[in-house]
Parts: sequence; C-alpha cells; structure tokens
Amino acid sequence: MSLQPPLAVVAIGGNSLMRDNQHQSLADEQEAVHETARHIAEMVAQGWHVVVTHGNGPQVGQQLLRAELARHVIPEIPPLDIAVAETQGSIGYIIQRALNNEFHRRGLAKQAVTLITQTLVDASDPAMHTPSKPIGLFYTAEEARQKQREYGWSMLEDAGRGWRRVVASPNPQRIIEQQAIEMLARTGFVVIATGGGGIPVTIDNDGMLNGLEAVIDKDLASSHLASSLRADLLLISTGVEQVALHYHTPQQRNLGRLTFSEARRYLDEGQFARGSMEPKIRAVLEFLERGGRAALITMPEAMIRALKRETGTWILPDGQPWPELALDSSLKNSSIHGTI
Repeated sequence: MSLQPPLAVVAIGGNSLMRDNQHQSLADEQEAVHETARHIAEMVAQGWHVVVTHGNGPQVGQQLLRAELARHVIPEIPPLDIAVAETQGSIGYIIQRALNNEFHRRGLAKQAVTLITQTLVDASDPAMHTPSKPIGLFYTAEEARQKQREYGWSMLEDAGRGWRRVVASPNPQRIIEQQAIEMLARTGFVVIATGGGGIPVTIDNDGMLNGLEAVIDKDLASSHLASSLRADLLLISTGVEQVALHYHTPQQRNLGRLTFSEARRYLDEGQFARGSMEPKIRAVLEFLERGGRAALITMPEAMIRALKRETGTWILPDGQPWPELALDSSLKNSSIHGTI
C-alpha cells in the first residue's frame, strides 16, 4: 500500500457558486463559496488530500451576455474556450482565496492553488452536432423563444427550473495538466482544477493544441480526472442531500446507498433528470467502471456528515461493502493511502 493520505476529487456544483436566480451578485457568489470552503477545509483538517473542481455555466453565460450587451463598443464576442478560461481564473481565485482564508483561520499549514486546465476532446465527437450542455441564465419560455429568434441559440428546458442555452458538449478524453495536478495534490496542496470541465482543446496532426467552441460537462471531466489521479473518492456536491427516486413526487424515496448495478438500472429507467442528477450519476458510473472505489453525492453543508455515513448517497461497485471511514484523529494522523 502507498504511504499517502486518501485523495478525494470534490466536484462542487452550481449551488456552491450561485444558489438561485435571486442570488447572482458577486457578493452572493463569494458568500456561497465561503460556506463550501468551510466544509472542504474540514475534510483537509481530517487528513484528506483534495482536488476541487467546479462548474461555470452561469458565469460563462454572464461573460457572453456582457459581451453581447457591449458589442457596440467591443465588437468581438469571445469564443467559448476563452470564456471557460476566463471563468476558470475568476472562480478559481474566489475558491482559492476562501480556502486559504479558512486554512489560516484554522491554523492549518495548507495552501490552495488554481491551475488553468485544458481537456482534450475529439473534434469529430457526434456531440459537436447535437448541443446539449446548459450554460448561462434561466429564461422563461417566451424569453427562450426570443433568444432563439435573435441569436440562433439552441434552448432547452432544464429540469423544471426554466429554459437555458445549450451548446456542444463533447466527451473528455484526457486532462492535459493531469501530471501537474497530481504532483501538487500528492505533495499536500489543495488544487483547484478542471473548472467548468476544462478548456476544450483538440490536438492537430502536428501535435499542436487548439481551442474548441464547446464546453465539457463538469461532472464527467471530474470523473475522468478522479480516475487518472487514482483518487480514493469522487465526491459530487449538489443542491440536494441525497439522490432520490421519483424526485418531487409523493412517492419520493431518498437513497443512502446504491450499488453500481442499481444506479445503472435507475438511470436506464429515467429516474434522474436530464441536466441535473443524470450527468452526476453517469459520471459516478464511469468512475467506478474505470476502477474507482467509491463515490458520494450530497450537498456541501452535509459533506462531513455524509463521509461519516450519516447522510448523502454512496455509490459503490457491486459486491463491495461499506468503505471504512474514520474522519477523526486516527485518519488525520494516518499515513496509509486508501483508508476510505
């Protein structure tokens, strides 16, 4: 066994950045990030090595909206790869600052760093011709029709929350900066990487990287990163405490534990909303298929209780018992990798 603390990839969702349409100011975003940072810092204090990934859909949408409104002054609207890079930097800075402040408050000798990250995709991926990834703000049905008429956007109703612009979302193939992320994480840095799924790039016949007009699903990219890092845990934070069947119906049933096969069956049955829980379950299944040992889905404020198995939804390979967890001084002082 490797003498390393356990490593978790923590994918924070949009609710960790913008809680809803009524809380979209910079101050609201910083407050939401500060709350999430407290829980991540607690994981670090308990002995975890952590890599943080994050979404950026609303922020990319705002970037493009600003550019559209200012087109009479600055005519060029940035392509999506540049917009993803810009939001990786700005969101990463907010998370990095919040984590470093929390480490300082706790007296932890830890440092968070942000790494601008590129994700390799296939330019011939069929997804390039079928836009499916929501970005930007939520609109009413009438507003969505207007955006379609004015800008030619593809619009999609998003899990009962309103209509959003959808863009091409090819599958991630490789995280370009994976080696640097692993080196930093394994030496104790808290790394913020693969923001917004990573900047989509292709490699041409000369081996050169080229940006692509697309975005990558944050959860799928996080799953890919977790596999390449051989992470002990993929933890996906979202807006609900547990995954549920028959969500938002009188028959709703929350799930504390799922096997791989159960999660696959429920996914095939259409139990998980497209653009909401569905991509998270797909990301978890891919992680487990590639040899991952455990995944956990819960909301940010429930992370620590979920790691103690008090809440959240654990998804495990078929036949695997509950992972052994001890988020206390024994884990903090342990040098054994893979105690999860």
